[in-house]
Amino acid sequence: MSTNKRVNFIIILILMACCLQAKETDFLYVGFEDEDRKESKENKKEIGMYNVKENIKPSKLIGISDDQISDHWKLYEGYVKNVNKLNQELELLRKEGKADSLIYADRRRRYGFEYNGMVLHEYYFENLKPGVKLSGGTLKKAIEKTWGSFENWKQDFIAAGKTRGIGWVILYCDPTTKRLTNNFVAEHQNGNIAGYEPILVMDVWEHAYMVDHNAGGRGKYIESFLQNINWDIVEKRFALVS
Repeated sequence: MSTNKRVNFIIILILMACCLQAKETDFLYVGFEDEDRKESKENKKEIGMYNVKENIKPSKLIGISDDQISDHWKLYEGYVKNVNKLNQELELLRKEGKADSLIYADRRRRYGFEYNGMVLHEYYFENLKPGVKLSGGTLKKAIEKTWGSFENWKQDFIAAGKTRGIGWVILYCDPTTKRLTNNFVAEHQNGNIAGYEPILVMDVWEHAYMVDHNAGGRGKYIESFLQNINWDIVEKRFALVS
């Protein structure tokens, strides 16, 4: 065997040994675990699996193209997939007695981001539909009680939407006092108010409008969003907590 072939052969043996060692070691890293650590089909059935809610995908909106929605929808599908995979991996790590490991802590830390990313997108897509008007019922009266007029609420909601940073604007209802409030939630998890119920949800990450507008197009996007609020859904959400 030539010298070059011997060197190559030795390199291959070293790489194989490293790979085998890596399989037996826990690492802290951001990405999900590889396919070798999937659970059995029986264990997967024991874990509640989330499905993409195809029935809430909006279309033919005013000022928000179907191309924009389709591009955005793919991100929502990714959150559903990641939440399911996180649940599977956390369950597997617990069964392996690794609940105090660094990799378990990393998965648990990121769970709020992935889960809220899934749920907030579902609220968002569900409350989009053109041509639906707010009735003069209890929600409108509650808005007027808090802000003085519907127009005042609208301007406050728009101002919240222009908050610098990526995240969401949510019209919340406090189920205890029935008070309404507009809040900005950074990313998906920072600023969510425990116990408050989302009534109206608007995504203001750039991916919500970059297909139709450039990076500076948030203002125009918000104008379009306000023309596509499915007030029937929003009023039903409010009725459940008021």
